[in-house]
Amino acid sequence: MRRKGKEMKSALGASEGARRATGEVPSAPAPRSPGSGGRFSVGRKVAVIRRMWRGEDLDALSRELGVTAATLRNWEKECVAGGEASLKSRQAMVVEEETRPLKAMIGELTMRNELLRERCRALEDGRPLGLRRSKA
Repeated sequence: MRRKGKEMKSALGASEGARRATGEVPSAPAPRSPGSGGRFSVGRKVAVIRRMWRGEDLDALSRELGVTAATLRNWEKECVAGGEASLKSRQAMVVEEETRPLKAMIGELTMRNELLRERCRALEDGRPLGLRRSKA
């Protein structure tokens, strides 16, 4: 019996036989008008931008998707800006990786210099006159 239900559902289609909470049968979706495009996922926006870059007509795309040409251009600008930011952050990470060992070397040399200065002071304190500059 369970199988019949699945077979019937697939034979009828997903929307056939479905009812809303009010009891109405859902109608076919209305065509989108410009400006009422709804929300687009990032993946869908990228797919549209790729179509633009391949040379598809901007006006035809905007009519097909139900969004304005200005919206499509804004998506393109945001995509390019995001790509540039990603490249800049990658360059910053490369610079950080290169400078990390150098900073460690500087820290180590600074510690050695401090230890040597302390030894020099201790040796100078043990001498009767120490190292002094002449007044001339």
